[in-house]
Amino acid sequence: MRYYIDELHKYVGETVELKGWVYNTRGSKKIKFLILRDGTGLCQCIFFNGDCEDEAFDKFPELTQETCVKVTGTVKAEPRSPGGYELSAKTFEVIATSQDYPITPKEHGVDFLMNHRHLWLRSKKQHAVMRVRSEIINAIRSFFDDRGFTCTDAPIFTPNACEGTSTLFSTKYFDDKAYLSQSGQLYMEATAAALGKVYCFGPTFRAEKSKTRRHLIEFWMVEPEVAFNDLYDNMELAEQFVEYIVQRTLKNKKHELEILERDISKLEPIKGSFPRLHYSEAAEMIKKENPDFVIGDDFGGTDETIISSQFDKPVFVHHFPTAIKAFYMKEEPEDKQFSLSCDLLATEGYGEIIGGGQREESLQVIESKIKEHDLNLDDFSWYRDLRRYGSFPHSGFGLGIERTVAWICGLNHVRETIPFPRLYGRLHP
Repeated sequence: MRYYIDELHKYVGETVELKGWVYNTRGSKKIKFLILRDGTGLCQCIFFNGDCEDEAFDKFPELTQETCVKVTGTVKAEPRSPGGYELSAKTFEVIATSQDYPITPKEHGVDFLMNHRHLWLRSKKQHAVMRVRSEIINAIRSFFDDRGFTCTDAPIFTPNACEGTSTLFSTKYFDDKAYLSQSGQLYMEATAAALGKVYCFGPTFRAEKSKTRRHLIEFWMVEPEVAFNDLYDNMELAEQFVEYIVQRTLKNKKHELEILERDISKLEPIKGSFPRLHYSEAAEMIKKENPDFVIGDDFGGTDETIISSQFDKPVFVHHFPTAIKAFYMKEEPEDKQFSLSCDLLATEGYGEIIGGGQREESLQVIESKIKEHDLNLDDFSWYRDLRRYGSFPHSGFGLGIERTVAWICGLNHVRETIPFPRLYGRLHP
């Protein structure tokens, strides 16, 4: 039978065998302490001279950081131990040694840690981040699945741009050229016409030469699309979605957030109605603190921080200028200089975590917009069919997983939010 550290509460008083890696050791002539990790948690294993096998006590000094071992002993409840239980150890067996493990308890630089990312993941804080990420992903799926959405996967290879041609990764696709997906949105519009409420969840790629703390080259995004929803329905859905993710993570991953020293008082208010600002209101707000901001431009990171710092909840900015939005975004009928678009800005300066809006449903208008954006009509023949055969109002949004993880965990940079980040200038490990 296989035993795991996070299940030791079931086996108090029983003899068990744990397999894992040496996290830390210390001791004296009479007693030795081994902190063992197995991926599910940490367990203190105590070797008393005379109570454990002599060979185990004598060979204890040979245990080095990250050596893989098998430890046998009796489970005891101990509130002071990691996880609340410990092992009165009898013996251990080395499965594989670890010599000169490069990541030690001392401080290491970011480049060093990123070069050793495959090992850095073994640290306590990185464990916590990955567990929070996993919880967020599960929450995302639960939210949509429980509300009758159908998960419909979008392709990674695409024949055309979605968010602009300047940030595309191109690749040869047999005799054709293809691109790595920037977004699954166009395909979700197609599946929404078939299934009504849909979402996709997968990796997306942006060839942006950016080194900010908010940008990755490869990141994961969830993108719901709902038939017959307008801009305001869309914001309501996004609001409920973000509240659900945050509150579920606070409930289920309290321990991990404590390890990360996250001030959860900043997350607890993420409930109920979020503030909503028209772009014009937000632009004037920015202009007061950043006189160089040009009204009509998109927001930069500093601009988003100016807005979000004035609220204790995420804030929607809606009706961005049509000129700075993608070809598929519907114009505001009463003032066509603005679009039926929205961004959701996270608190504490974490910036945009959601972008979306209402899509243009007119075939004539969408064809005109494709031409205005210097895109090839033929590349969008299938997309135009959606307007040709039973067009319908619809809206949706995309939420970036890594920015959301960074926000909820309180991390300074998105590079720690995914096991193996792809950054501008970094492809390894």
